[in-house]
Amino acid sequence: WQRTAFHFQPEKNWINDPNGPLFHKGWYHLFYQYNPDSAVWGNITWGHAVSTDMIHWLYLPLAMVPDRWFDANGVWTGSATLLPDGQIIMLYTGSTNESVQVQNLAYPANLSDPLLLDWVKYEGNPILTPPSGIGSTDFRDPTTAWIGPDGKWRTTIGSKFNTTGISMVYTTTDFINYELHDGVLHEVPGTGMWECVDFY
Repeated sequence: WQRTAFHFQPEKNWINDPNGPLFHKGWYHLFYQYNPDSAVWGNITWGHAVSTDMIHWLYLPLAMVPDRWFDANGVWTGSATLLPDGQIIMLYTGSTNESVQVQNLAYPANLSDPLLLDWVKYEGNPILTPPSGIGSTDFRDPTTAWIGPDGKWRTTIGSKFNTTGISMVYTTTDFINYELHDGVLHEVPGTGMWECVDFY
């Protein structure tokens, strides 16, 4: 009793941001910020569930856990990008062993698996660290990448400068090497840290 009828929720414990929703080989995949050990925030992993109708969900093993130095304090929010060749790219924020927020790359170990049970963290992580002038704990939540007419992918990341919330844009062609655009995509003074920014 006291469980939602249509909105997703885990079997138990803490959940927050949905991450990287995608459709793959007949299944809707939903990843989410999840604490497998408690009903309060902490020990953040990526939970994983699949559905054929987005109402009835099958809970799968955790997709990613904080087991590397670049995400030792949490596998935080991120997004999925589906490439034209069928590859799936996950960008996510990791809180390092020193609590620095960095951006990391992960991808499925086996694209032929409809359930995408196993994920590989790129050995060269982190792929992005806070740029000059940005606080070490003010750099998170990369969005799904968008490809421009120049063939370059763009992703935006939330941050702040003093008390001004900002959205920074990076371009990439390979999801490993990035270039930070001059200026910001958007900013609003007095709003503080921006989280989960996106393109619309």
